[in-house]
This record gives sequence, structure tokens and C-alpha cells, in this order.
Amino acid sequence: MNFRRIHRVRLLRLIVLLIFALFPLTGNDYLTVQLTQYMVYGIFAMSLSLLWGYAGILCFGHAIFFGIGAYVMALITKGLMPGFTGFLASTWIGLLLAVLSVALFAFVLGYFLFYGRLSGPYLGIVTLAISVILERVAVNWYYIGGFNGLTEVPALTFFGWEIRELHSLFYFILLVGLGVYVFCERLMRSPLGTTLAAIRDNETRAEFFGYNSANYKILIFCIGASVAGLAGALFATVTEFVSPTIIGFGFSTEVLIWVALGGKEVLLASFLGAVVVRILEAFLSDLLTYYWILILGLFFVVCVMFFPRGIFGSLLSDRK
Repeated sequence: MNFRRIHRVRLLRLIVLLIFALFPLTGNDYLTVQLTQYMVYGIFAMSLSLLWGYAGILCFGHAIFFGIGAYVMALITKGLMPGFTGFLASTWIGLLLAVLSVALFAFVLGYFLFYGRLSGPYLGIVTLAISVILERVAVNWYYIGGFNGLTEVPALTFFGWEIRELHSLFYFILLVGLGVYVFCERLMRSPLGTTLAAIRDNETRAEFFGYNSANYKILIFCIGASVAGLAGALFATVTEFVSPTIIGFGFSTEVLIWVALGGKEVLLASFLGAVVVRILEAFLSDLLTYYWILILGLFFVVCVMFFPRGIFGSLLSDRK
């Protein structure tokens, strides 16, 4: 990537950060609430970009990890998890255990997937099937709310300070999103990221040089899943509600669209893809009650045809 392109990318990153940082000052509280939720979706999209764009692991059922994180967070903080009372039912314990639970689930799943040599559409189908199964379990398991889900999930509390006020919550999610972005970006530019890129491009050759591709895939699978679980836990506290829809086929498909349209090869592009698509959905559904889905679908088709690497990915990608 030439120096002019490097400066353009850095400038765009700065502009995006400034727009988000200054948006609450516009005074539009309704849009600020919406954008807070969309940023959580953006964090979720970055977790899939980490797997799909950087490691070449296409997970059709990626909502599994988002949903598990959200449900674990809700169950612990609402005191519904056996043994978790008092301090153990605090929101920060819930946040930590949500991420760890998702990482453990991803490790077990990844072990069978990658040591079983599943890849490509086969891996995607297995994860999608698990997503559908877990959605049905959530619908029929009344202990975790069943079809109606769980409501009144407590807000995050830090040393007695409840992060519920509109601007406080917005900037907290923005900081978390920035932290996730920096962490993932550094990770992909580290030796681990280089090795994963080599495995993605030519797994046979990487194994010939002594790299255990299954171990590397399991590692990045756990990291990507943990980020998705973090997004799910944040979603539970931001919306104060979780339901089976966030763990099933429909939501898994949505995040695939966000990442594909934004640009799977670039973290920031994936983040922007999720935010922009959600904004378009909200705007078009209010403007065109009956035809907005058709127009949005046509927009997706046009973008895929003319921007195969994503709208923002074409601008931000290191590749020529």
C-alpha cells in the first residue's frame, strides 16, 4: 500500500472516530440510542471479519456466540443462574463469564470442527445447524424466558455507578468498540496474524513448514467467538432484553450481509457495514412501509456486483 493510500486510510479512520465521538452533541437522543445499539452490532461484525476475512473461516452460524454471550449475561445479572448471588451476580462478573463461556464453547466446537478437517461450506453448514438447534432450545426452554425472552436485564455498574445514562452508555460502547478494533488490528499484524494469513491462502504449504493449522484455527476461532460473546453481553445490557432471535438463522444471515457489504477483509469496513445497513433499514422502513425490503435487497445486489470486496473494504483494504 503506497503512502498516499496509507494517509487516506488514516484520515478516514480519524473522520469516522470524530463523527461517532461528536454525534451525541447533536442533541438527537433518539438517534443516539439507536447508534449505541448499532455500534454493538458493529463489534459483532468485526468478530466475524476476524474469522472470515483474516482467517478464511466462514461461520454461517456466528450468532451462536452472540446469543450465548447475551443469555449468560442476562441469566447471571438477573440472578437466575444457580449459585450466582450477591457479588457473583454483578454485571462485571456477568460480562466476564459471558466472554469465558463463549470461549469455552468455541474451543470445544472448534476442536471437533478443525481436527475433523471440516472447512468451507461443510463448516458453515454445521455451525448453521447448531444455530438453528440452539434457537429452538431457547424458544422451548421456559427457564430462560422461552419465546418471550428475558426482560429487565440490569445495566452495567462500575463501583456503584450505573452506566445507564444516554451519553455515558454511548461513550462506553464507543470505547469498547475502539478497544476491540485496536486489539484485533494489532493481533492481525502480529506473527499470529501472518501465520493465519498463510494458512488461509495455502493451508497445505503452511503445514509443510511445520505449522499445525488446526491449533491456529481453534485459537482464532475462540478469539473471534469471544469478541462476538462480548458484543452479545453488551447487547443484553444496552437493550435490557434478549430473545431467541439473536441466536438463530436470521441473525446469523444478517451479520454475514453486514460484513460482506462493508468489507470482510478490513475490520473498520465491517464495523461501518453493520452500522450503515442498520441505519438504512431504519430509515427505509419508516419512509417506505411496504417496499423498503425490496429496495434494500436491490441495494445489496448492486453493491455485491460493483463492490465485491465491500463498499468500505474497497477503499480501506491494503490489497490493490
